[in-house]
Amino acid sequence: MNTLLESPRNKAVARFAQLLASDKRYKILEAHIKKFQHRQDALIEVLHKAQELFGYLEDDVLRYTAAQLKLPASRVYGVATFYHFFTLKPQGEHNCVVCMGTACYVKGADKILAAVEASAHIKAGETTPDNKLSLLTARCIGACGIAPAVVYDGTVTPRQTPETALAQINQWVTP
Repeated sequence: MNTLLESPRNKAVARFAQLLASDKRYKILEAHIKKFQHRQDALIEVLHKAQELFGYLEDDVLRYTAAQLKLPASRVYGVATFYHFFTLKPQGEHNCVVCMGTACYVKGADKILAAVEASAHIKAGETTPDNKLSLLTARCIGACGIAPAVVYDGTVTPRQTPETALAQINQWVTP
């Protein structure tokens, strides 16, 4: 038995070669990485492109990115989990992000979140079983002057109440 061929590095290289051959999204990501000349400081831009291509950052995508940029997987994972924009799980057809910053919280964001959780039967960070809705929270979206703010499918909506949030959510999910 040749132990060199069975090393973790060689197994990873073989796995990435298989992914490149079977999924054109990896080829597009590879071209994007080449555009940045495999620079490590392009990690965030590469992760944005990967999430755009795959919908979320699955383990294979994170490992591939780490290998291509010659970064430790822990650093890539750390960046992916630090920034709110990145997600490691598949998202629903629609997204609802409740801002939980101080101004929003003081003006009732906790009540909005509780109402949406009860109506959709999911907790923050989860997606409904039919993949219609993902419910997320943000530490602060920088919209303190219009608190409480909720982001529906990328659109920041001011001065929300549990009732206005449920009206929007109920268009997407049958309670």
